Amino acid sequence: MARILIIDDDESIRELLLQMLLMAGHTAVTAINGFEGLKLFRAEPTDLILTDIMMPYGGLATIRILRDEFPQVGIIAMTGGGSFRLDYARTLGAHRTLVKPFTVEQLTAAIAEVLALNSSSKHEKT
Repeated sequence: MARILIIDDDESIRELLLQMLLMAGHTAVTAINGFEGLKLFRAEPTDLILTDIMMPYGGLATIRILRDEFPQVGIIAMTGGGSFRLDYARTLGAHRTLVKPFTVEQLTAAIAEVLALNSSSKHEKT
């Protein structure tokens, strides 16, 4: 299974996502904002990043920086603040987007899809 970085400023959402991922067999680390998430990822990269968009040191800036520094990392953007932000997240490089609230099934499907994309792109480069 994958190691996933969760970036969200809402503690209850971080904990819920952490439990969902652990129940699905993944391991996860959490960050309270994009700045902390970037610091954690740079120190110990994960297989995938699940980031909120609406938070201090926001998700859109985080996605832009990750794309510049780590173009191969899988990114799933999420928000409860409107789909137009998710459209913009896709243009910045998010592989998948989720509108809060979402189901465990939607989350696990998005993770599987992004991990499969990353796996196939790694194989193409070897």
